[in-house]
Amino acid sequence: MQAYIARRVIALLPTLFFASLIVFVSMRLIPGDVIDLMLAQNDIATSQDRARIEAALGLDQPVMSQYVDWVAGVFQGDLGRSLWQNTPVTEQLKATLPITFELGLLALIVALTVAIPIGIYSALRQDTMGDYVARSFSLIMLAVPSFWLGTLVMVFPSVWWRWSPPLEYTPFFQDPLANLSHMIVPAILLGLSMSAVTMRMTRTMMLEVLRQDYVRTARAKGLSEHMMIVRHALRNGLIPVVTLIGLQAPLLIGGAVILEQIFVVPGMGLLLLEAVFQRDYPVISGIFLIVGLGVLLINLLVDLSYGFLDPKVRHQ
Repeated sequence: MQAYIARRVIALLPTLFFASLIVFVSMRLIPGDVIDLMLAQNDIATSQDRARIEAALGLDQPVMSQYVDWVAGVFQGDLGRSLWQNTPVTEQLKATLPITFELGLLALIVALTVAIPIGIYSALRQDTMGDYVARSFSLIMLAVPSFWLGTLVMVFPSVWWRWSPPLEYTPFFQDPLANLSHMIVPAILLGLSMSAVTMRMTRTMMLEVLRQDYVRTARAKGLSEHMMIVRHALRNGLIPVVTLIGLQAPLLIGGAVILEQIFVVPGMGLLLLEAVFQRDYPVISGIFLIVGLGVLLINLLVDLSYGFLDPKVRHQ
């Protein structure tokens, strides 16, 4: 097991390298660089001023030289400094990453709480009214983007009932209730959007497992329906579902970017949007590096969970 984990961790490095290189170069290909924005903000546009700002920010070097310097800093724990605030990127990530992590964790809890029980119920009650309702709900959640629902939640309750979700963020350890009252609405919307595919996958896999010979044998031996589902069918049916949850990790983070903007959640998604608008290259590169590392680690945990769900799986 330890050798397997070591090999997987080593294999993460080339993936992170190519992903960071693509992000680093592609951001500089977007029309309108950070120097243009700074010159327009200060109403100056002379070539001398442009050259001075480029030299001060280190943007006068070739792109590959900038990337090599950035990678060298990453190995030393330095992700660079913001081009606008001149603050270390690591400090900005330390302030915003826990907020985005909390939102993603709450959304994942909502998604699993909704998807797995409904998916199991839909499989056990195949072609009944409850099954049709559950499948229709999943199709609606697939078709409706979470940011559109977020916009409706922000607009219509305030127009009809003079109520809107809280928009003032409070740290969790300062006031847990105030924190959850702010985070629960975007977490529910993001979780419902994620639950649609998981619900359909759970239903499909449970239907397949319930038709297996060992399930019929367990029923014939008089095993209760609850024990048969929990001990036999569910664990085997959850392996593809867990894989799907790992694949949805980027969607979970991507959806948080827009919802953080709508509900004014000061997380990493809001920081990323501001950095993209300002062409703050070090902040963008640092965020994508952390996000990429997080996605790869989540998929590693998903692979390791197979051994828990299915004893026949062995990692060597």
